[in-house]
Amino acid sequence: MRSLFKALSVILLVALALPASAAQYRDTSVPMTVEGALDLNRYLGKWYEIARFPNRFERGCVGVTAEYSMRSDGDVRVVNTCREGTLDGKVTVADGSARVEAPGRLSVTFVPWLPFARGDYWVLYVAPDYSMAVVGNPKGTTGWILARTQQISAKQRALAEGILANNGYDVSKLEDVLQN
Repeated sequence: MRSLFKALSVILLVALALPASAAQYRDTSVPMTVEGALDLNRYLGKWYEIARFPNRFERGCVGVTAEYSMRSDGDVRVVNTCREGTLDGKVTVADGSARVEAPGRLSVTFVPWLPFARGDYWVLYVAPDYSMAVVGNPKGTTGWILARTQQISAKQRALAEGILANNGYDVSKLEDVLQN
């Protein structure tokens, strides 16, 4: 029993330390603005990851998509799909859930049995036609440019990067995500 408690304690400490060791891509003294009028029903559906700030859970992922749908309990089902290394690489799927915490502010988990494993997912911008979105978190450890299509125009990219920069992000750290 004592060794089980020690093992669980070590796992807990490692889990708590991981977010603290994540890279930070944002000046947290800059206030973040969120999409306060986010229409969650219009946000649902499939999004392609166009660019992201590097993170440990997507290392080596290409062809990344995120699909959002309503669950019967009122939360949002989140299904992230990654192809490992190449567009014809092994497919990995992560199934999680998100809940609305405030307008434009969601929290996401892929480990529902760990109550402290929720991450902030703030929608900083969504195009009027819901064709593109910019997402980040207050700590600045994650951020994404998402679109309904696999590519976006240079004008859309500049707009998305401007939104990230206005929210304190260092856009020079963005990495493009290979799509078909």
